[in-house]
Amino acid sequence: MTLRQQLSFPRQHARTQRFTLGAPRAFTVSPDGARVTFLRSASGTDRVNSLWVLDLEGSTTEGRERIAADPAVLLGGATERLSPEERARRERSREGSGGIVGYAVDGAGQLAAFALSGRLFTAELLAGTTRELPVRGPVIDPRPSPDGRHVAYVADGALRVIGADGERDRAPAGRTADEGEDITYGLAEFIAAEEMSRTRGYWWSPESDRLLVARVDTARVRRWWISDPAHPDREPVKVAYPAAGTPNADVRLYLVGLEGPEGAEGADGPEGPGGARTEVVWDRARYPYLARVHWSAAGAPLLLVQSRDQRGQLYLAVDTATGATRTVHRDEDPAWLELFAELPAWAPDGRLVRIADEGGARVLMVGDRPLTGPQLHVRAVLDIGEHDVLVSASAGEEAADPEIGEIHVYRVNELGIERLSEGAGVHSAVRTGEVTVLVSAGPDTSGASVQVLRDGKRLAAVASYADPPVLTARPVLTEAGEHRIPCAVLLPTGYQESDGPLPVLLDPYGGPHGQRVVAAQNAYLTSQWFADQGFAVIVADGRGTPGRSPAWEKAVKQNLLLSLDDQIEALHALAERFPLDLGRVAMRGWSFGGYLAGLAVLRRPDVFHAAVSGAPVTDLRLYDTHYQERYFGGGPQEVPEVYARHSLVMDDGLSAPESPARPLMIIHGLADDNVVVAHTLRFSAALLAAGRPHEVLPLTGVTHMTPQEEVAENLLLLQVDFLKRSLGMG
Repeated sequence: MTLRQQLSFPRQHARTQRFTLGAPRAFTVSPDGARVTFLRSASGTDRVNSLWVLDLEGSTTEGRERIAADPAVLLGGATERLSPEERARRERSREGSGGIVGYAVDGAGQLAAFALSGRLFTAELLAGTTRELPVRGPVIDPRPSPDGRHVAYVADGALRVIGADGERDRAPAGRTADEGEDITYGLAEFIAAEEMSRTRGYWWSPESDRLLVARVDTARVRRWWISDPAHPDREPVKVAYPAAGTPNADVRLYLVGLEGPEGAEGADGPEGPGGARTEVVWDRARYPYLARVHWSAAGAPLLLVQSRDQRGQLYLAVDTATGATRTVHRDEDPAWLELFAELPAWAPDGRLVRIADEGGARVLMVGDRPLTGPQLHVRAVLDIGEHDVLVSASAGEEAADPEIGEIHVYRVNELGIERLSEGAGVHSAVRTGEVTVLVSAGPDTSGASVQVLRDGKRLAAVASYADPPVLTARPVLTEAGEHRIPCAVLLPTGYQESDGPLPVLLDPYGGPHGQRVVAAQNAYLTSQWFADQGFAVIVADGRGTPGRSPAWEKAVKQNLLLSLDDQIEALHALAERFPLDLGRVAMRGWSFGGYLAGLAVLRRPDVFHAAVSGAPVTDLRLYDTHYQERYFGGGPQEVPEVYARHSLVMDDGLSAPESPARPLMIIHGLADDNVVVAHTLRFSAALLAAGRPHEVLPLTGVTHMTPQEEVAENLLLLQVDFLKRSLGMG
């Protein structure tokens, strides 16, 4: 019997980190088309990523893979150590693996820089050599200059620069004598990293002679304390958490020369040529969110700044001589404005590239012209070339085929639109010049395939070492109800009609920025495992979830309760086509899905008979500014009734509970700094005060993720046991 056959799915699912280990990721194509750099661990159970290079030695060869940097060699077998700042960065990006988890390259794609155990390393990708640079640590987010002569990094709240030769380590932007520990340079603040998908806080100039550096001041942000009750001898961790309606961090942006201003902490002597620090000026009172920064040779530095209510934003070009800004474009929306990775940006000809909601569709804009229409729902810009823009998109409202759960890659220009990806699935790509790395996951095979294309023709493939799952998911993708809600339905393996109706388990995320109905096999493995325990499992993406249209996403403005309505609509519509026992219905979910599960049994016990609620947001006043104020239209002071209507618990107890009380299991990590455990503690206290039985699983040392193998495995087993008991499944 093989190891794969011996492993249960819960253990394999946990050990492989949801089958992500061993899969290649984070691809970079060199401008000359000669190399593809990427990260990958050595097997499907190895958590330590190495830096790899695929050499493309000609248009007909399959290429040659080689390791460019191996953490085991670089650390000499020592255990990796992470600083609190690095742990926080990984939590924001939901990074559960180890080793080299991120890297950056110079403009030629020849020098890579990365942090490992708080130390700074560079890899010469052509020569295949690696060296450690002697710097102050712990190091965060190192990035080579475009010319490869310098490496910038953050340490102890300062932006530092060292020569790629290991000489002249200095701090061009660091705390001055009158600045305290609340000030950092070069790091993204909590809101930027958690909600805006801006994980960095500095940007090199194309000429490599200076940088744009974010200065973050958290002095006004309220402090929360994350304790570890299992270790009462340890001090609680202090975090700056901007809860809804409270002050955010103050974020400024500076143009900084390599030498830095005199008096900056760690700076080497007086400022040198070009070392003056110049503040970039915009109306920060009206547009306090620094959402995006783009600096390329195609134009002046470009900023996207957003109002606190997220209904207005400015695209600003920066005068690098004075720090003054001019408005390139202005957007307004009565609901909110979405942010997109790597945008805005300049096209090589100087036109502004952005994604916008125009005419009821989400379209690609180049200059003032939309290049796509309502047949496509543009998700991301993947590359901006000389003659086209590479995008990912799903079917729009006017598409001939809804292509449920599919995301494809397209080339777009003034002459038309061409689909590059083939076959049903979820596709993405990285492109530089003539070389494209196409990553494709399909509904019928596990994992993802990675092909390297040159001018659209297959050149090579990147191997995946991910483990194949011990089970196969068999989702039926369909639409349900009046709103044509995208759904996936999973029945037990080998189910026959004579087996009769099945207890139902809804398994949603169900909220903004969380699409669960996708045409990819691995997305449903856990749902299939639950189905194989005797359930009919439904995954439904109702209004508010991404991927369909702006109106679909923004329908939940001040009414996220529609998310629960759509779960019920999908359930009842699917019962007309699938063997569903509506007398035994449960829901399970995590984060927003956990909130939805708690809401289900509290507000609609006529429909739901049990729920598992993981890391739920229960008192919505305790979640962050950018998220809550976007969907609710303000903070608790402005719209208290909206927060009260949506919260599961308020100061006076449960919010709008209905009878009868239904079985509820609540799971929460005590170290969670995103959805703090206070949500579950307040909820449990209110349930107890109302005489409502429930179960609570506190997870010691666990954050919003559950990467620990034993914890992740046992959570699945305990959930299915609870659901079977609660639904009377024997």
